[in-house]
Amino acid sequence: MLAKLLPLLALLLLPGFTWAQAVALTESSQTAAGAPAASAPAGAPTVYHAADEMPAFPGGAEAFQKFLRKELKYPEDALRRGISGRVFIRFIVTDEGRIRDAEIVRGLGSGLDEEALRLVRIMPWWTPGRVHGQPVWVSYTMPIVFRALD
Repeated sequence: MLAKLLPLLALLLLPGFTWAQAVALTESSQTAAGAPAASAPAGAPTVYHAADEMPAFPGGAEAFQKFLRKELKYPEDALRRGISGRVFIRFIVTDEGRIRDAEIVRGLGSGLDEEALRLVRIMPWWTPGRVHGQPVWVSYTMPIVFRALD
């Protein structure tokens, strides 16, 4: 683990390097050095885990909360059991702002995972992430909070 972080930290100490550049360079150098990496099809876009400007829900956090209040449908099973908590969901925001490849990272069950996926799939397009001012694909993980009211 430390061996993977050292090159990244070294790059960050150099003047002019951003977090996104350091991550991208470190990942490409590890792949070139023979470290195991998922093989991407030729021509597939690079997916960043961090960007100079991260993707954002249109209208910001307040608009996101409003979207959740309007669209969230608490599953009956979760209500009956009084289950509350956070479902962590990961997805990719493309360079156009589209949401794709949504998956549950940590769920709660009782229909809450499915509801979180449904919410992500009906979200409006996001403002894409940017590196050097150019829109890029960014992997994004976020919690969706469920609170069962008594």
